[in-house]
Amino acid sequence: MSTVSQQIIWSGAYATGVSEIDEQHMILVHTLNEAAVTLADDCSHETLESITQDLLSYALYHFETEEELMQRYGYSEGVEADAEQHLAQHRDFAAKVVKVRDDLKSGITITAGDILDFLNNWLANHILHTDKKLARFIIAKRSTSN
Repeated sequence: MSTVSQQIIWSGAYATGVSEIDEQHMILVHTLNEAAVTLADDCSHETLESITQDLLSYALYHFETEEELMQRYGYSEGVEADAEQHLAQHRDFAAKVVKVRDDLKSGITITAGDILDFLNNWLANHILHTDKKLARFIIAKRSTSN
Protein backbone atom coordinates (compact mmCIF):
# COMPACT_ATOMS: atom_id res chain seq x y z
CA MET A 1 0.00 0.00 0.00
CA SER A 2 1.77 3.16 -1.11
CA THR A 3 -0.39 5.91 0.33
CA VAL A 4 -3.04 5.59 2.93
CA SER A 5 -4.27 9.05 3.60
CA GLN A 6 -3.45 12.70 3.35
CA GLN A 7 -1.35 13.84 6.27
CA ILE A 8 -2.30 16.84 8.35
CA ILE A 9 0.13 19.71 7.99
CA TRP A 10 0.17 21.78 11.18
CA SER A 11 -0.37 25.44 10.47
CA GLY A 12 -1.36 28.55 12.33
CA ALA A 13 -4.95 27.86 11.32
CA TYR A 14 -5.01 25.06 13.91
CA ALA A 15 -3.52 27.15 16.73
CA THR A 16 -6.06 28.03 19.39
CA GLY A 17 -3.86 30.36 21.41
CA VAL A 18 -4.14 28.17 24.52
CA SER A 19 -0.71 26.58 24.89
CA GLU A 20 -1.87 23.47 26.78
CA ILE A 21 -4.35 22.65 24.03
CA ASP A 22 -2.07 23.55 21.12
CA GLU A 23 0.81 21.42 22.43
CA GLN A 24 -1.46 18.39 22.73
CA HIS A 25 -3.00 19.02 19.32
CA MET A 26 0.48 19.06 17.78
CA ILE A 27 1.20 15.70 19.42
CA LEU A 28 -2.10 14.31 18.07
CA VAL A 29 -1.32 15.56 14.56
CA HIS A 30 2.19 14.09 14.75
CA THR A 31 0.78 10.77 16.01
CA LEU A 32 -1.78 10.63 13.20
CA ASN A 33 0.89 11.41 10.62
CA GLU A 34 3.16 8.70 12.05
CA ALA A 35 0.22 6.28 11.92
CA ALA A 36 -0.28 7.08 8.23
CA VAL A 37 3.39 6.31 7.53
CA THR A 38 3.25 3.07 9.52
CA LEU A 39 0.04 1.95 7.86
CA ALA A 40 1.45 2.64 4.40
CA ASP A 41 3.85 -0.26 5.05
CA ASP A 42 1.82 -2.45 7.40
CA CYS A 43 -1.95 -2.31 7.71
CA SER A 44 -2.39 -5.64 9.49
CA HIS A 45 -5.16 -6.01 12.04
CA GLU A 46 -2.55 -6.01 14.80
CA THR A 47 -1.07 -2.71 13.62
CA LEU A 48 -4.52 -1.13 13.23
CA GLU A 49 -5.49 -2.27 16.72
CA SER A 50 -2.26 -0.93 18.20
CA ILE A 51 -2.59 2.44 16.47
CA THR A 52 -6.25 2.88 17.42
CA GLN A 53 -5.43 1.97 21.04
CA ASP A 54 -2.56 4.48 21.17
CA LEU A 55 -4.65 7.22 19.57
CA LEU A 56 -7.62 6.53 21.81
CA SER A 57 -5.43 6.64 24.93
CA TYR A 58 -3.87 9.96 23.98
CA ALA A 59 -7.18 11.42 22.80
CA LEU A 60 -8.79 10.57 26.15
CA TYR A 61 -5.87 12.19 27.98
CA HIS A 62 -6.26 15.27 25.77
CA PHE A 63 -10.04 15.36 26.33
CA GLU A 64 -9.41 15.29 30.10
CA THR A 65 -7.15 18.31 29.71
CA GLU A 66 -9.75 20.24 27.73
CA GLU A 67 -12.53 19.25 30.11
CA GLU A 68 -10.48 20.30 33.13
CA LEU A 69 -9.93 23.70 31.46
CA MET A 70 -13.66 23.91 30.74
CA GLN A 71 -14.40 23.31 34.39
CA ARG A 72 -11.67 25.64 35.68
CA TYR A 73 -12.90 28.56 33.58
CA GLY A 74 -16.64 27.90 33.97
CA TYR A 75 -17.32 27.11 30.32
CA SER A 76 -20.57 25.26 31.02
CA GLU A 77 -21.87 28.22 33.04
CA GLY A 78 -20.69 30.74 30.45
CA VAL A 79 -21.67 29.01 27.22
CA GLU A 80 -23.72 25.98 28.21
CA ALA A 81 -24.80 24.87 24.72
CA ASP A 82 -21.23 25.03 23.37
CA ALA A 83 -19.90 23.16 26.40
CA GLU A 84 -22.51 20.41 26.01
CA GLN A 85 -21.74 20.09 22.30
CA HIS A 86 -18.02 19.94 23.02
CA LEU A 87 -18.43 17.17 25.60
CA ALA A 88 -20.79 15.26 23.30
CA GLN A 89 -18.20 15.38 20.51
CA HIS A 90 -15.58 13.95 22.86
CA ARG A 91 -17.90 11.11 23.92
CA ASP A 92 -18.95 10.43 20.32
CA PHE A 93 -15.34 10.29 19.13
CA ALA A 94 -14.34 7.88 21.90
CA ALA A 95 -17.36 5.67 21.15
CA LYS A 96 -16.52 5.57 17.44
CA VAL A 97 -12.89 4.63 18.07
CA VAL A 98 -13.97 1.93 20.54
CA LYS A 99 -16.38 0.58 17.90
CA VAL A 100 -13.56 0.48 15.32
CA ARG A 101 -11.40 -1.42 17.82
CA ASP A 102 -14.25 -3.84 18.59
CA ASP A 103 -14.86 -4.37 14.87
CA LEU A 104 -11.17 -5.10 14.32
CA LYS A 105 -11.15 -7.59 17.20
CA SER A 106 -14.24 -9.26 15.70
CA GLY A 107 -12.48 -9.66 12.37
CA ILE A 108 -14.48 -6.99 10.56
CA THR A 109 -12.27 -5.46 7.89
CA ILE A 110 -11.74 -1.73 8.08
CA THR A 111 -9.33 -0.06 5.73
CA ALA A 112 -6.48 1.97 7.12
CA GLY A 113 -7.50 4.79 4.78
CA ASP A 114 -11.02 4.87 6.20
CA ILE A 115 -9.73 4.99 9.76
CA LEU A 116 -7.17 7.71 9.04
CA ASP A 117 -9.59 9.78 6.98
CA PHE A 118 -12.10 9.65 9.84
CA LEU A 119 -9.44 10.57 12.44
CA ASN A 120 -7.90 13.36 10.36
CA ASN A 121 -11.27 14.88 9.42
CA TRP A 122 -12.59 14.64 12.95
CA LEU A 123 -9.51 16.23 14.48
CA ALA A 124 -9.31 19.06 11.96
CA ASN A 125 -13.02 19.88 12.27
CA HIS A 126 -12.97 19.61 16.06
CA ILE A 127 -9.97 21.94 16.36
CA LEU A 128 -11.19 24.49 13.82
CA HIS A 129 -14.72 24.74 15.14
CA THR A 130 -15.25 23.36 18.63
CA ASP A 131 -11.83 23.85 20.23
CA LYS A 132 -11.45 27.37 18.86
CA LYS A 133 -14.71 28.37 20.59
CA LEU A 134 -13.42 26.97 23.86
CA ALA A 135 -10.07 28.69 23.39
CA ARG A 136 -11.68 32.10 22.76
CA PHE A 137 -13.62 31.65 26.01
CA ILE A 138 -10.50 30.64 27.99
CA ILE A 139 -8.41 33.48 26.54
CA ALA A 140 -11.13 35.99 27.45
CA LYS A 141 -11.33 34.61 31.00
CA ARG A 142 -7.55 34.66 31.38
CA SER A 143 -7.34 38.25 30.17
CA THR A 144 -9.93 39.44 32.69
CA SER A 145 -8.21 37.65 35.60
CA ASN A 146 -4.86 39.36 34.98
